[in-house]
Amino acid sequence: MALMRLLALLVGLLVNVASLAAIEVRSFDDPVLERRYADLTASMRCPLCENQAIDDSNAPIAADMRQRVFELLQEGQSDSEIVDHMVTRFGEYILYNPRLENRTYLLWGVPIALVVLATLLVILLVRARRHASSQALSDQERERLAALLNRKRSS
Repeated sequence: MALMRLLALLVGLLVNVASLAAIEVRSFDDPVLERRYADLTASMRCPLCENQAIDDSNAPIAADMRQRVFELLQEGQSDSEIVDHMVTRFGEYILYNPRLENRTYLLWGVPIALVVLATLLVILLVRARRHASSQALSDQERERLAALLNRKRSS
């Protein structure tokens, strides 16, 4: 029994030590730099992980990217310079929000075009329904409606 407790304690300690080893500690003298670091690392995608930000990834390449962002911030580079550097090094894939360039017009334009098209379709459908509901009944339709009403009253 005591051996089991000792074994459980040992496993617990190993798990705690392993979790502490995975935490990266970055010290910033300026809270603005710390906020910029958090924003930048949250806005970049890990090239290895599928759709995971580098601030949340345990991949070695994400750790390298976080370290590089930290270094560039310490050197005094602006956010756009840091993003440009990271895109040059790792490619456009790392950006969650791709830039508006010649090769991304389709990427940005299709959703906008679909919204405009859907809006036009809704407008046309509403107009068509209004027009259809405002048309008068033909003589044949009136007779059929009267017959149906009379049948309903007699039952």
